[in-house]
Amino acid sequence: MQQISNFVDNYLSNLHIPTIIRWTDFVEVIIISFVVYQVLIWIRETRAWNLLKGIIMILAFLALATIFNMTTILWIAQRVFSLAVIAVVVVLQPELRRALEALGRKNLVASIFPIDNLRQVEEGRFSDKTINEITKACIEMGRAKTGALIVIEQNQSLAEYERTGIDVDAILTSQLLINIFEHNTPLHDGAIIVRGNRITSATCYLPLSDNMALSKELGTRHRAGVGISEVTDSMTVIVSEETGKISIAYDGKIERGMDADRLKERLESIQNKPTEEKKGILWRGRLRNEKETDK
Repeated sequence: MQQISNFVDNYLSNLHIPTIIRWTDFVEVIIISFVVYQVLIWIRETRAWNLLKGIIMILAFLALATIFNMTTILWIAQRVFSLAVIAVVVVLQPELRRALEALGRKNLVASIFPIDNLRQVEEGRFSDKTINEITKACIEMGRAKTGALIVIEQNQSLAEYERTGIDVDAILTSQLLINIFEHNTPLHDGAIIVRGNRITSATCYLPLSDNMALSKELGTRHRAGVGISEVTDSMTVIVSEETGKISIAYDGKIERGMDADRLKERLESIQNKPTEEKKGILWRGRLRNEKETDK
């Protein structure tokens, strides 16, 4: 305990606390907070997130080594540190390049005042119309035995998988879904990715699940749907080309033989649509008007 106390005292003694706080200090804190927030968002949406967790574990171990004066471990860490920094830059080179490109295209006003988020709170991740369009298309494709793979994004970004496909960026409709997955069309092979009420990309490649517990009857399309659900929080709707049956892959598990009602129910479970009471709290006066209408 004495070693820990000495470590804390030495750390606090090196902190510089200004006696006079100027208005520029507040501006500086705001700028640094904004930059750190944007860096954390970038880390969460790339492979750097898993890398960051590993680095945090290593730093925690080195902190313990410093507290307990493990000189050999600290000597090795000092020699390896410069090489580790270069290795991180090399590993994350594609993500760093894309981040700098995105920074040049970024709309700072939209970042500070995210008006689109208000609409998402009102309607959820996607609208009821989108649920109906997906359900209608899957039922029609199931009858025609047209294979389909529809990945619906939740909190974790699917941008890494979008880049493997072809940009679409179109409002989701049942007709568009059916046309995309129609046999012998340019976009029918692979998965489509849905963000909100739009199809962002088609012909995307997904990681295949190596779960040995999956039925041998399941082909590549189903294993891809389960695979993406194992590494992200997305939900995937799968239509079998052989049987026409509809399946849902979520959280590394697959549910087969879905009908229209069950499919809508599963899609609504990730819609994240607020209740009427919550809407009234978000929008001033809405709750009071709803109560008066109920009377």
